[in-house]
Amino acid sequence: MLNIFCGFDQREALGYHVFCESVIHRTSIPVAFVPLPAGGLPQGTNEFTLSRFLVPYLMGYKGRAVFADAADMLCLADVRELSERLDAMNPTDAVAVVKHDYKTRNKIKYIGTPMESPNTDYPRKNWASLMLINCEHPEWRNASLDKLTQDNMGHFLSLRFLSDESIIELPKRWNVLIDEGQETEGAAILHWTAGIPAFEHYRNAPFADLWRLEWDRTTRLFHTP
Repeated sequence: MLNIFCGFDQREALGYHVFCESVIHRTSIPVAFVPLPAGGLPQGTNEFTLSRFLVPYLMGYKGRAVFADAADMLCLADVRELSERLDAMNPTDAVAVVKHDYKTRNKIKYIGTPMESPNTDYPRKNWASLMLINCEHPEWRNASLDKLTQDNMGHFLSLRFLSDESIIELPKRWNVLIDEGQETEGAAILHWTAGIPAFEHYRNAPFADLWRLEWDRTTRLFHTP
């Protein structure tokens, strides 16, 4: 079974459920979803900014798992591939990520919502938004609960607590930043980094129609005649 830890913010709860449905609809293997709210940790632009780094701790530093921002993502492929990539990771690999290299074109996030905030650039931005995690790698203990409450938030978001050689690369298709102009052909996960199409300002975002189709499938059994 593939454990998928998902970023959860009540203000984006709709997006969380759409993401889970998009995974379930396409998977050929059993999956288990674990929503991750703030958990008492400091918050950034969303509740799960830091709680994502607790995945190895929550797994008892055993086994392997996936973290996904989830609430602003849509899965278009079978996550069996992620499970197979997890199994293929070497013991010396701490994490596999898409290694984005870009400057944001969206200077404000979540426009028109209570979450509205500046969208700042920083090294390795969005590397940690989709992670295949080897929970047994000793360097994950550098992201203990105590350290997450004391150290600089950017230190963790940039994965600076891990050695460079322990961070391996995922194919770009597994975390396509759709509102940053990245190539969408063959995308396995679409990621609306500035705001999901459920928010009024982003209702016409790229591929918003695809997101709404998934939302319709998620809710159609509950539609009243």
